[in-house]
Amino acid sequence: MRALLISTLLLAVTAVPAAHGGVETTPRCVSASTVVWLALSADSGAGSTFVTLEMTNLSRQTCALYGFPGVSAVDLAGRQVGSAAARDRATLARVVRLSPGQTAGAQLRIAHVSNFPTTACRPVEAAGFRVYLPGTTRSKLVPFPLRACSKTGPVFLNVRAVTAAT
Repeated sequence: MRALLISTLLLAVTAVPAAHGGVETTPRCVSASTVVWLALSADSGAGSTFVTLEMTNLSRQTCALYGFPGVSAVDLAGRQVGSAAARDRATLARVVRLSPGQTAGAQLRIAHVSNFPTTACRPVEAAGFRVYLPGTTRSKLVPFPLRACSKTGPVFLNVRAVTAAT
């Protein structure tokens, strides 16, 4: 029982590099106390649409995010459609601390599925995204109708690391 309690506590703490060379011990932001949504404005260009996944801390304590959210398109039943998002490493991962009510973001590029051969992609309508906060195993569903590749292989989603809101 004691080992279970210790491992549960370790899982709930973000173990990431701290500025002073030690380990960060701010509790990790978890799905149960974080809302995930899409920013209202979207940019398009070069065969892609860019949106921002916003993550708002609704708890009463500061929490931390570090790294890349897990993102995949889903159908109306919540089943994954096609390949999960690839990590776009153009943004370096940094610890983002969110006080209660604060928001962080991660840019998501959605490639237009018409960029891929129809037989390799098999385009379908998706209902939105399944999003995992960095380092967590529980997801949030974010509604956002889009065209998606139903076949695994073509990567039509790319996500950047979480950054502090500007």
